[in-house]
Amino acid sequence: MANRKLGCLSIFLFVALCASVFVNFLLAATAFRRVSVGSWDQEATPRFREVLVQRGGPDKVVVIMMRGLISSSVPGTVSESMVEDMRLALQQAREDNRVKAVVLEIDSPGGEVTASDTIYNAVVKTRAKKPVVVYMDTLAASGGYYVSCGGNFLMANETTITGSIGVIIETFNYEQLFNKIGLASVVFKSGKFKDMLNGARPITPEERELVQSFIMKTYDKFLGIVAKERNLPADNLRNTVADGRILSGKDALDHKLIDGLGEIEDAFSKAKELGGAPGATIVKYGAPFSLGRFFRAFGETGNTKISLELPKQLLPQLESGRTYFLPGYYAP
Repeated sequence: MANRKLGCLSIFLFVALCASVFVNFLLAATAFRRVSVGSWDQEATPRFREVLVQRGGPDKVVVIMMRGLISSSVPGTVSESMVEDMRLALQQAREDNRVKAVVLEIDSPGGEVTASDTIYNAVVKTRAKKPVVVYMDTLAASGGYYVSCGGNFLMANETTITGSIGVIIETFNYEQLFNKIGLASVVFKSGKFKDMLNGARPITPEERELVQSFIMKTYDKFLGIVAKERNLPADNLRNTVADGRILSGKDALDHKLIDGLGEIEDAFSKAKELGGAPGATIVKYGAPFSLGRFFRAFGETGNTKISLELPKQLLPQLESGRTYFLPGYYAP
């Protein structure tokens, strides 16, 4: 019996030793890779792994997905934010000579103005090298449509919600609540507009005019992009569909905001056509394997904390004072 226990212990120690050697080998390989690019702080550009969607020839059509709120505060899978993820994914597609076209699949209500503009510019940069077909899924409104305008060919389902060409900024006024509970806001400021979104007091006519002017200048930029990309008169857009209203995919086609209706498979076919690669393989970019994510998952297995979170793409948390390309119904 003692010999049996000793044998089991020996086997356990041997397995533990092998596991330790394997983990240390992976860590050493990661460290060596960091050193090989020049320094510990300088790493190679993250690359997405390719997930097969539809088998074909050596040429490729890449599917890049943009889902949820467009925001620099939303974490990415290979970088600090989803905005940087989109930029890196489009860059990888541009630099891959086997990629003949890109399908940008969008399911987003929009989001931050600057974040939307950054992704739009990355899409425009990509279409200069290879065709970009935009497929609007359930939702591609406001900032989602802003980004879509960067594509060569825009496609949606008949029931897709799109449009919502406009800008929104919000704040809360809680002056009456403060009065009821006996609180007061004390502000020291360097100029009369420094606290113009202070919810503890009414907004002044000058402040309202200044904020509205800022909103309209940002709206004019959005309107100008739609007019240029869709080859439509800006004044006609301003007086019709560019008033913040949402549109179905069918209505968007009638107003020439998109180029066609169909399913995602139709977007694949269009990308093959525009890319001159009828037999191309369809691949989708996914998050690469990460040792950090691997060990983090190990560490979280013993976490018994239970939490309930509502989907962020359904209930985006708008921050007071930030400017958004979002449909009005997303504002509380």
